Amino acid sequence: MALAILCSGQGGQHAGMFDLTGDAPQAEALFAHASALLGHDPRTLVKRAERETLHVNRTAQLLCTLQALSAAALLDNVLPNRRCVAGYSVGEVAAWGVSGLIGAAETLDLVAARAGVMNAASRGDEGMLFIRGLGKASIEQLCSGREAAIAICNPADAWVLGGRRAALNAIAEEASRLGAARIVSIPVNVPSHTYLLADASVAFSHLLADIRLQPSPTMGTRLFSGIDGDSVLDAKNDVNKLALQISHPIQWARCLDGCVEAGATAFLELGPGRALAEMAAGAYPHIPARSVDDFRSVQGIVDWLSRLT
Repeated sequence: MALAILCSGQGGQHAGMFDLTGDAPQAEALFAHASALLGHDPRTLVKRAERETLHVNRTAQLLCTLQALSAAALLDNVLPNRRCVAGYSVGEVAAWGVSGLIGAAETLDLVAARAGVMNAASRGDEGMLFIRGLGKASIEQLCSGREAAIAICNPADAWVLGGRRAALNAIAEEASRLGAARIVSIPVNVPSHTYLLADASVAFSHLLADIRLQPSPTMGTRLFSGIDGDSVLDAKNDVNKLALQISHPIQWARCLDGCVEAGATAFLELGPGRALAEMAAGAYPHIPARSVDDFRSVQGIVDWLSRLT
């Protein structure tokens, strides 16, 4: 079988997110490195910190990346060799680590730097908004003339917008009048994947020029880029897409399509949360989709995979 591994973005952080991975010997060095970056042991932090602390941009990005990397390290020997890997928002940086193109510790360092340049380019009055049930033309019209733009294109007319809070509030009100099925403010305080972070893309591209890259993903692994859904064939050339995606919309629906076209017969989201697994299940109801958060043990994941072959 071929497994599509999905690396989660911000939003799903929770107290139990490291329950499966926190004591794994394979991930101990990762937790130590993340502790140095965060100033706290992340396993303790998620259980004791207030919700607002877990959603601070830098902290959130590091926690979500750590979850992806630690889950991948723990599960590496039990997952099928044929893998597609795609990451949602900051999860795309994690995906480069999961696919073997960037070292795990360096991936965490890179995410900390990414959060820094994004924070520096933000004014403090921005956020993100989820809208489902309106077509792309309607969403673009809602953003027109306002300091907001489409940030992520999900399947089935589900959109994430980024922009100034005032603009997003106005868009939410108008989207409700237009009959949007769901409108939810996302606990992210930067306008990720929009033109408002153009300066952050430039700054991050300079940082990417100095990282150590493997020439290709781990054998049997196919990695997809968020801004276009294309396969990463030339790491040295394609790595700058990680900079571009900070200020350009993520084409997540295309990423899921790419995984299926590459032969994926199941989806596994590394977490935290299960938003990506739910989107995959909605887009491809005939393909099994689960999240690590669904399981209480590695054996549970092994048993689920064994039933699929």
